[in-house]
Amino acid sequence: MEHAMNHGDNRKRTVLVSGASIAGPAVAYWLHRFGFAVTVVEKAADVRGGGYPIDVRGTALEVVRRMGLLPELQRAHVESKRLTFLDADGGTVAAVHPQAVVGGVEGRDLEVRRGDLARALYGAVADDVEFVFEDSIDTLAEHAHGVDVAFRGGSRRTFDLIVGADGLHSRTRGLVFGPEERFHHYLGYCFAGFTMANRFGLAHEGLIWNTPGRGAVLYAVRDSDEVQALLVFARLEPPLGAFRDPAAQRDLVRAAFAGDGWEVPAMVEAMGGADDLFFDVVSQIRQPRWSSGRVALIGDAAAAPSFLTGQGSSLALVGAYMLADALAAQRDHAEAFAAYERATRGFVDLNQAQIGSGDAALFPATAEALALRNRRLQGLDAAPPQAGRPAHTALTLPPLPERAA
Repeated sequence: MEHAMNHGDNRKRTVLVSGASIAGPAVAYWLHRFGFAVTVVEKAADVRGGGYPIDVRGTALEVVRRMGLLPELQRAHVESKRLTFLDADGGTVAAVHPQAVVGGVEGRDLEVRRGDLARALYGAVADDVEFVFEDSIDTLAEHAHGVDVAFRGGSRRTFDLIVGADGLHSRTRGLVFGPEERFHHYLGYCFAGFTMANRFGLAHEGLIWNTPGRGAVLYAVRDSDEVQALLVFARLEPPLGAFRDPAAQRDLVRAAFAGDGWEVPAMVEAMGGADDLFFDVVSQIRQPRWSSGRVALIGDAAAAPSFLTGQGSSLALVGAYMLADALAAQRDHAEAFAAYERATRGFVDLNQAQIGSGDAALFPATAEALALRNRRLQGLDAAPPQAGRPAHTALTLPPLPERAA
């Protein structure tokens, strides 16, 4: 593919990327490497550390290999050995290899803490592009020669292109495409994640407790003195009023799990004092187009698959490469955005469709579904699987152009 990075005038095209989690630094890396001048704006004060283990699988592994990050991420590999599923009384239902549930491949796919991946991506590009923390986009005004951006911190700048990499509740998407409700497909669950003390003796493993409509997870990353805790509960409608109200979030979780046994009361108590509580809904973003004018979306902002697929980070990494490659190949941004979507949409759709199609749904909402899931779990081999799901490798990356090497 002929890449037209500097055809015509020699001025570098300027790109503003909103969001510095996974998709943002990844697309900034590739845009810089393909000859763009990149600024990344992030509302948080720094790149977030810690967090749940996330998976990098299939095509996304080739993206991080091309970035030169594979050895660093292999060193950060968590290598969980066991998931133990428990019933309402805390009795063991089944113990399986984690990859048997998520569809990964032992020895090839990566499992790393989200913060380790975010910091690796940031480190790969921090010296080459401009990062602006503790700020965000307030307004966008597109015109024939670019996009005028007003930032909430008070500054104003003009860029050739804007990339929204700002997650499920994307501010960029809202400004350009309209209210989130148009594209937000709620999947019927809410969750609260936080860190608590590892007083359970867990190492390289997770415990998943279930009763119909509710689940509690304790996940030990290596042999740390802390565990990642997750409380998931079914709810007919998303609690829209709680998204920006931590006290309301804690009240919702307390009410949902009132009267439950096992370690749930201790988890709810720990949640009350946690300084890293992350509350959200299990949802997908589905929209007919990922670009409008000079603005394009990637990652969860474009097509969040939900954490139940385990593919959010992998889709973000792949989408970042595909968008940057298309922009480098086409001087006309409209043609580039259309090419990016044509090449990537099928891969994303296939992975979004993985909801509920795995070997076991983690959080069944009814007694019947829970009993069915348990029977399936008991039929799984405790050994790691030998092959991943086809959806994970359903896209082949365009070759890396020589001039970008």
